[in-house]
Amino acid sequence: MSTRGSVVVLCTVGVTPRLLPHMPHLRAIGEEGFSAPLTTVFPAVTSTVQASIITGLTPRDHGAVANGWYARDRGEVQFWGQHNGLVTGEKVWQAARNLDPTHRSAYLCWWYAMGADVDTVLTPRPVYRYDGRKEPDCYTRPAGLRDALTDALGPFPLFRYWGPAAGISGTEWILDAARMVVRTVAPDLSFVYVPHLDYDLQRYGPDGPEAIRAARMADAALAPLLRELRERGTTVLALSEYGITAARRPVDINRALRRAGLLSVYAQRGMEYLDPHTSRAFAVSDHQVAQVYVADPADLPGVRAVLSELPGVAEVLDRRGQLALGAGHERSGELVAVAEPDAWFTYYYWLDDARAPDFARGVEIHRKPGYDPAELFFDPHDRWGRGRAAFALLRKRAGMRAPMTVVPLDASVVRGTHGRLPDDPRDAPVLLCSDPAEERERIHVTEVKDLILRLSGLARPTRR
Repeated sequence: MSTRGSVVVLCTVGVTPRLLPHMPHLRAIGEEGFSAPLTTVFPAVTSTVQASIITGLTPRDHGAVANGWYARDRGEVQFWGQHNGLVTGEKVWQAARNLDPTHRSAYLCWWYAMGADVDTVLTPRPVYRYDGRKEPDCYTRPAGLRDALTDALGPFPLFRYWGPAAGISGTEWILDAARMVVRTVAPDLSFVYVPHLDYDLQRYGPDGPEAIRAARMADAALAPLLRELRERGTTVLALSEYGITAARRPVDINRALRRAGLLSVYAQRGMEYLDPHTSRAFAVSDHQVAQVYVADPADLPGVRAVLSELPGVAEVLDRRGQLALGAGHERSGELVAVAEPDAWFTYYYWLDDARAPDFARGVEIHRKPGYDPAELFFDPHDRWGRGRAAFALLRKRAGMRAPMTVVPLDASVVRGTHGRLPDDPRDAPVLLCSDPAEERERIHVTEVKDLILRLSGLARPTRR
């Protein structure tokens, strides 16, 4: 049994072999220890991969089949659920505590943080006022940590964490918070989210100068934390959930189902809303993967035919096909559509933009029945969009309601995507570890849980 030491797990979103050469501080982790390709799970999206990392299970077992799904028992599409109870299986910190009851853990901005039985929690948690206003804030456990972080760093920068203004300052706040937790709490195991690359790679794609600039910015932001961890003798494990590839073709999967008479909507005040209760089929889109829910099994052949003929769809998986990829949980769609390498799925279901719901033009991650990467953009066709957003922010700070309707309905602005399993190893996720004793040629995401336990000195090292 190795000597117990502290471990920090960094989720460095979007880092691939293409971008790692531009990130010297991150790359030094692997140069000190080792680096290896990371085989990810399907679909390769945030919530699903993070759930596999902490449980060591595939999606068919832990149940986080996407960033959102249709809750059949409630008749609602629920995106970005935060409760840790949504993930089935023993978590790595639970396994660590079973081996050592004194083991302490921190979970900093990773997904499914609410209700996680860890010692320290930090997660974005806006204040939703009764009159519809949304104010930036965070949730912590212990509760007093929220005040300590806010006093030292300012309020959680929600609008820099996601949305058209998302940028490096959101990542810097999280990393500064992680440094405070490491200094004051000194957990045995910490999980830290590093989201910056996600923004510009989806905005501009992974191949241009913007991607290199984003990689350098994320690396510079990581430098102070990495330096401090090295000085403390902390083992660092950095990994990416997925690689982001070039996006060229948005695929309106729900519009195709609607035109085929399979998807139903209802209208209120001139706006159309998805009606899952009366739809024969609809898709919950999530980057390059769409969970397709089909109410009547008799409709499955017809729905499959519609999807198979849709340009941009690479394959349509039935339950057997899903299970073969480690998916196929009861939360999954009866069918799962997978996009072609340069394509991705919009959630759009209206046929006329004049009939789009008002939330379509805003940052509204919980109300949209699918993932919307256009939320990272100001509408390029609205010359006053940025100015109106700035004015709305001033009104919010003054305590007034001020919706920011600045998100474009033109999906062609998106230039990067992910979700399908990588076709090119240069676009695959990577793992870097500062401890050379655990070196491997390749690691699967479901093996990371046991790797963390070994690095923590709570399990036998791998025989070499």
